[in-house]
Amino acid sequence: MDNSEKVTMVLVASDKPDRYSYKAVNMLLENSVPVVAISRRPGKIGDTVFIQGRPVIKAIHTLTLYLNPRNQKDFYDYILDTKPQRVIFNPGTENSELQDMLDKEDIGWEEACTLVLLTTKQF
Repeated sequence: MDNSEKVTMVLVASDKPDRYSYKAVNMLLENSVPVVAISRRPGKIGDTVFIQGRPVIKAIHTLTLYLNPRNQKDFYDYILDTKPQRVIFNPGTENSELQDMLDKEDIGWEEACTLVLLTTKQF
């Protein structure tokens, strides 16, 4: 599968250049990975306009998390309904409760850094 087939959801995206989710969206786009950026606020990064709310998008290959575990709770059902092929728990987002839920739904997950995975061509 080439990168153009790996639609990646960034949950949640920020339009602040110092945030890792911002850097991830940019790096995904630079690597020709289609991005769906979910945010609580309106905004955009380049031509990628943030989606507000929780629309279920079924074509997601990877969901990369930029939410601390406490804030993830509000998104559990949303993440499970999206049914990504994998979830990346970026540093600081590790969550055994959600990981157990993903295991029960046969959704793959890994504790990794999206930026490192892209830089080392392991994405």
